Formats: sequence, structure tokens, C-alpha cells
Amino acid sequence: MARAYGANASLLAAFETTYGSNPVGDYWKLPFVSTTLGSEQGLIANDLIGLGRDPSAPIRDVIKVEGDIVVPIDVRNIGIWLKALLGNATASGSGVVTHTFTSGKPSLPSLTLETGLPDIPAWFVASGVMVNSLQVGFARSGAANATVGLIAQGEAKRAATLDATPASRDLIRFNQFQGSIKQGGAALGNVVSAQLTYSNNLERIETIRSDGKIDGADPTVASLTGNLEVRFADTTLIDAATNNTPLELTFGYAIDADRRLTFIAHEVYLPKPKLSISGPGGIQATFEWQAAKAAGVARMFTVELVNDVISY
Repeated sequence: MARAYGANASLLAAFETTYGSNPVGDYWKLPFVSTTLGSEQGLIANDLIGLGRDPSAPIRDVIKVEGDIVVPIDVRNIGIWLKALLGNATASGSGVVTHTFTSGKPSLPSLTLETGLPDIPAWFVASGVMVNSLQVGFARSGAANATVGLIAQGEAKRAATLDATPASRDLIRFNQFQGSIKQGGAALGNVVSAQLTYSNNLERIETIRSDGKIDGADPTVASLTGNLEVRFADTTLIDAATNNTPLELTFGYAIDADRRLTFIAHEVYLPKPKLSISGPGGIQATFEWQAAKAAGVARMFTVELVNDVISY
């Protein structure tokens, strides 16, 4: 009897023309680290009485299809996730192309995602997949990954893949040592670790349907939050927090000038943290920041991806 192994799993993705309708062909094979995306249907205890002490059969609840996918932050494939998170990018240049994704669009595209387990064989197809959030962590070493939060309309098991010959892009992965954090265009020193999370705060449209699926997932007021853990060496950030002075923070990875990824939080507000001294070692402070729409650029968040892909 065959058993499924993650080493043989596959992930295919394609943007949908109509929400919840699987595209025919033109899928991309994407790298991933792990996934929890899948459907679940809970049970509700039966409330009948008068039939003895033993309970009647439970009632099936609605179907929920959601979960997270951890993906590598790479030069080319990350653009698909950014498009699903923020909408279409504006592209400029030829040969070396700069893709600029911006927050605030009123509507976002949906995806069909297929998780393949060829050892069984079985292919699980999630339709109407919307990207709710993207979380990125920065550290001194290690591989650079992103956690993508997903909400889907439904899932179906198939006996064959949707696309036997999907397209793929060569993987060039960013690593943590290639990361940088800047404040106002200048390197921000003494940062031990950092994290940013952009969320579309999708609202599930839970109408009454015979199939138990949702009607959609609509974006509401977005949020951009994160944290900075810094060694206490100066009062720059403390002063900004005390005076409620907004800062522009830039988080990025760069292999070279032609292969770069930059996250720009245009107007960041810092809370004033408590400074704790727990021993003779260095003193650290953690700032749990929040971003807002900046009047100068009329948006909260910009992501710039520089690579050799013509468009997404």
C-alpha cells in the first residue's frame, strides 16, 4: 500500500477568471515549505431528547477551507503571492523589470491551488482561494520564508491533476543574510530581529447555500503591523515613540541590483516599550509597530520586486 510523503507533494496555482471556477490549463508549479490548507467540516452535537440517554447521530456543520502555506521568498515565484495579496502590479523596464505592488485596491484576484499527492494518488483542488495575509520575518541567518494565510471557497479531491505539464520558473532563493532594514533610507542599526504582517482582513460572505460553501471573501480595512527587536544603543526609536513621530521603514532582500525585493511601510507608528534589565547582559527593547496610510504617497504599503519576469 502506497503512503503519501511530503517529498513527493506538488503545488500548482493559477489565477481564476471567475471566482471559484478552476482555470483550464496554464498552471504554475510553485515551491513551498509546508501547507495546512484544506477543508474541514465539524460536527454539532444532536440536541434531541426523549429518545433515551444515548445521543442521536451528530449534525454536520458548514465546510471551511482555509489554512497557511509557508513559501520561500525567492526572486521569481514570490510575485504570484504578492499579486494575490495586493492585486496587479505596475511593471517597468525590459530585461530587468521592476514590479510595483501597492496596497489599497478595492478588489483582489482569486486563485485555484492544487496540492498533489501522487503516491496515493490524489489531488486536492482548492477553488476561490484568496490571500488574507502575508507574514515575513527577518533574522541574522537562515532561509527567508513567508507565511501566506489563505481562505478558500471549496475543495475537491480529484483522481488526476488539473495540469500534467505546468509551467515553472527557476528558483533563486533569498537568504536572511541578504536582508536589510532601513529607516528613512538609512540603515537602522542594532536590530536583532524583525517581523511584518500585512493582512487584507477578509470578510467571509456566509450566505445560505446547499453546498455549505461561502459566497466569497471580501477585503475590508487592511492592516500592516510588525515588531522590531533592537539592542538599546541610542534613543532614536524611543524618542519617535515618545513623540508619536511616524517613520518610514523599509525591509528588503537583495542578491544584486537586478534581483531585489523591498517592503516599504510608509508611515509607521511606534509604541513606547518598557525597558527591562534582567542581568548584566545587553539590554533589548521590542517595538510592536503599526502602519497607516501616508498622505504623501496615498497608500500604506508598497512592495517592489526586481527580476527578469515580464509580468504576473
